[in-house]
Amino acid sequence: MRHLRLALALAEHGSLRGAASEMALTQPAATKALHELEDTVGTLLFTRHARGITPTVFGEALIRYARVALSDLDALHDELAAIAAGEIGKVRIGAILAPVPDLLAGAINGLKARHPQLHIALQVDTSDVLVQALRQDALDVVVGRIPAGSLAEDLAFEPLCEEVLSIVARPGHPQARKRSVRLASLSSYPWIIQPAASPMRQIIDQTFRDARVPLPEDVIETSSIMATLPLLAGSDRIAVVPSAIAGYFAAMGALAILPVAMRGRLVPYGIVARKRRTATPGVRLLIDALRAACTAGGPPSAATAVSRIGRRG
Repeated sequence: MRHLRLALALAEHGSLRGAASEMALTQPAATKALHELEDTVGTLLFTRHARGITPTVFGEALIRYARVALSDLDALHDELAAIAAGEIGKVRIGAILAPVPDLLAGAINGLKARHPQLHIALQVDTSDVLVQALRQDALDVVVGRIPAGSLAEDLAFEPLCEEVLSIVARPGHPQARKRSVRLASLSSYPWIIQPAASPMRQIIDQTFRDARVPLPEDVIETSSIMATLPLLAGSDRIAVVPSAIAGYFAAMGALAILPVAMRGRLVPYGIVARKRRTATPGVRLLIDALRAACTAGGPPSAATAVSRIGRRG
C-alpha cells in the first residue's frame, strides 16, 4: 500500500521531492521505493526529466488501479466503523436530473425512514460525468445512462424508466392559456435548449424536423434547470425539460406545461454499476428501493437485455 500511495503522490506532484515530502520520506528513500515498485511490476512506470517526473503508459494504468484500490480500503475502513457503530454504512449515488424529484426522492426518503443511520451522498450531473466518477470509485452507483460511444465492458446496466419530455414556459406566458398549441406557433419565440451534443437536443431537433418547422433563431443553450427557471421567469422564452421535472415545478407554480406533445423519447435511464464489484448492504438496499419505486410507477417499457445488479452479493 505504501508503494501505491507513492505512485499517486508522484502523479499528483510530478516530482520525487514533492512526493517524498507528502509521504514523510527522504528523497533517496522515495527513489528506492519507486525502484522497488518498478521491479515488482517489471517495467518502467515513470520517466525522469529536467522538469520532474511523468508516468509512462504503464504508470498511468497502475495509477488508475491504485486510486481504486486505495479508495476501496478507505471505504472498507468506513464500513467497518459503521458496522461497529450499529449502522449499515454509506452510499454514494449519482443521478441525472430526471429521476430526482419523483423516483429517487421517493426511494431515498423511504430508505431513510427505515434506516435513518444510513449515510447517503447524492451527486446530480450528466451521465458522462457520473459514469466517469463511478469508474474512478468516487460513486457506488449511478441512476442514468451509459454515454453513447462509451466502452461499457466494465459496466452493468439495468433499465428503470423512460424519460418523457415536456415543453414549458413561465405561468403567465401567452401560449400557456391555450387549450392546444402547435409547434409552428412557438418557433417565433426565443427558446432555451440543451447543448448540441446532448441526447435531449437530438430529440428536440428531430421534433422540429418532423413538424417541418425551422429551429428558433434566438436560443440559449444550457442543461441546467437552475439556470432555465429564472431565464423563463423573466421572459417569454420556451424550454424543453423532462416531464418529471416539469410536473414538479408546475405543481409549485414555477412553470406552465404547454399543451403540445413531444413525440420523441430518450432511451430509458437505469441503474449503472461496475461489474465484478460486490455491492455493500447499503447499496443493495438503495437498488432494491429504486426497483420497487419504479415498479410502483409502472415497469420500464424497453425490452432490453440487462445485467442484474447487486444480486451477486
